[in-house]
Amino acid sequence: MSDERKPVFLVIGAGAGIGGHAAARFAREGYHAVLARRSDEEGLQRLVAQIEDAGGSASGTLLNASDDGTIEELVERVEANIGPITCALYNLGAQIGNRTLDNTPHGAFELGWRLGCFGLFRLAHVLMPKMVARGQGTLLVTSATAAVRGNTGQHSHAAAMGGRRMLCQTLNAEFAPQGVHVAHVVVDGSVDAPDTLGKLLGDKFEAYKASKGEDGVIDPAALAETYWSLAQQPRNCWTHEIDVRPWTDVPWWNDNPIVAIDRD
Repeated sequence: MSDERKPVFLVIGAGAGIGGHAAARFAREGYHAVLARRSDEEGLQRLVAQIEDAGGSASGTLLNASDDGTIEELVERVEANIGPITCALYNLGAQIGNRTLDNTPHGAFELGWRLGCFGLFRLAHVLMPKMVARGQGTLLVTSATAAVRGNTGQHSHAAAMGGRRMLCQTLNAEFAPQGVHVAHVVVDGSVDAPDTLGKLLGDKFEAYKASKGEDGVIDPAALAETYWSLAQQPRNCWTHEIDVRPWTDVPWWNDNPIVAIDRD
């Protein structure tokens, strides 16, 4: 096959929130969206069907990204059988819960690192040479507040996401001159995502969103527009890091102000 096939948008971590909406956004523009997620075949095929029903092209696969070789095999299979991966989104979370240090076993800490940092390294390791050979490509990386601020009970998550951020910077330093754009997106707020926050909160999810007020929770469809915009930037104006949050949220660097400073 030649690379006259449809360009591919690969999503690793394709839930019904950010990943699924990003896949749908790129599919609307003529990409074939490949959605990969760890579990829930039924939910995965539902996302694929929604894209196809809207006139787009998509396929889905289950993938345990923490297993050695799985990401590499997926990239090789997609490039061989579907088309060139023009843009990829690494959207895997690395949250293992709020744990004190003595309640964070070595295995749990390592799992956060495998999902948060090592998986991205493996994706870049197999995908970057292909993008460099084509002279172009975009790697989008969903990140979190923990990438820039560690918090109580977040030893694994903060270490993993901080590593993710630094890895994005080193990838940019090496591959931007070779035509590949890497964008690290700090999602500094709650996302209306039924597969993640929705599962965490359960029957309290709707009440939580209501408590945030109108437009107080990030709409994953709106965030997908940000991802699409990043992928279209000319190289003379590339964004390498961006943070997004609802208008009601206070930025992470100013969310615990000292009251005395603000007094008249």
